[in-house]
Amino acid sequence: MNGYGIPSGAQGLIAALAVGFVIGLERGWHDRQLPEGGRFAGFRTFALTGLFGGVLGHLQPDFGAWPLLGALLGLSLLLTVSYARHAKQSGNLSATTHVAMLLTLSLGAFAAHGNITLALSAAVICAVLLDLKPTLHGWLQVIDHRELSASLQLLVLSVVILPYLPNTGLGPYSALNPYQLWWAVILIAGLSLAGHFAMRTTGVQRGVLWTGILGGLASSTAATLALARYARQQPSLSGAAAAGSLAACGVMFFRMVVLLAAIEPTLLPTFGSSLVVTGGALLGVALLRWRKSANTSVGKGAVGSMAPFDLGTALGFGLLLAILSILVPAAKQWMDASGLYALSAVSGLVDVDAILISLARLHGAGGLSTAATATAIGLATLANMVTKTSIAWTTGGAKFGKDVFWGYLISMACGALVLVLVVMPL
Repeated sequence: MNGYGIPSGAQGLIAALAVGFVIGLERGWHDRQLPEGGRFAGFRTFALTGLFGGVLGHLQPDFGAWPLLGALLGLSLLLTVSYARHAKQSGNLSATTHVAMLLTLSLGAFAAHGNITLALSAAVICAVLLDLKPTLHGWLQVIDHRELSASLQLLVLSVVILPYLPNTGLGPYSALNPYQLWWAVILIAGLSLAGHFAMRTTGVQRGVLWTGILGGLASSTAATLALARYARQQPSLSGAAAAGSLAACGVMFFRMVVLLAAIEPTLLPTFGSSLVVTGGALLGVALLRWRKSANTSVGKGAVGSMAPFDLGTALGFGLLLAILSILVPAAKQWMDASGLYALSAVSGLVDVDAILISLARLHGAGGLSTAATATAIGLATLANMVTKTSIAWTTGGAKFGKDVFWGYLISMACGALVLVLVVMPL
């Protein structure tokens, strides 16, 4: 008995019947226009099939799996005969309803075996997939072969390879973490693919801008690399790609403010306003750059001519991170405390977040003054922007690099002005 006085065996049978109701409701609605008797299986048939599976599930403790296997075999033969006759008469080769009925029988037995929640969840997912037939088929019509191949490659990188990589430090200074480095490769590939689909969905210029904004939440460097590749492949996208890169960097500054607020909020009066102004200036320049590029005519085939993602570029970025991961601890070993600024600059070449968190924690422990912390964070930020400027110039071309450089210069000047005129007098 449960809390409602229902015997445990009855719960399984009720759940098995519910499985048939859920799937049968969708199948019955789908074939509602057919005359009575013209449907292979409808609402009642699926409900009975689910209940039949529930009864077979209750028989398993006494008779083993043989009754269920026999029922599956018998139902499969019945469905095979029905499918052959239906396909011959109508010319329709779809076997969806037949497979759904086999699944209903299996889920009914699964529910009666005590896995009620999982069985009902699977039934709901099955009904949703059946109902989404027009949407799913529409996606298949829109996706081209390059996009399908790129998506499958990304799944191989993230689902097949990543879980088996060691998440531990290897090599010199134990600085090479294969798991984290591969995540960087996946990030580059994922951003490139997401940007490609964003451009197809929202339009070329708007999609590039959103790629930068969303990419900045994860890694502005990765977003800059992905957008620079777009600019190199499509020169007409250079202005919009530069806007996306500037927006990504702007989001990075706001991300730094959030990290400081969470780890060491006492640094915000000293450094927070400068970061906010710099990030705001970058977003403003990005919007102006994007609005200017929106007047540029870009043909409909612009996106289609670009590869959804470049695996070589992603692997190259991972190699760069691996090299810098070794250089950072090497610099730390060969420099004493006076080399903190140099270490911050070297760390900033790879990533701002890691060195910012380390400096903030050191400041919170009383091991570093506020002025020294602010200076070190500033050097790391400047080094990171130099890295992104170099990526923009070498990967995206001179025009893309100039747009990014001038946007960075203007925003950094605004942030430095606030730092000098407002923060330092305090």
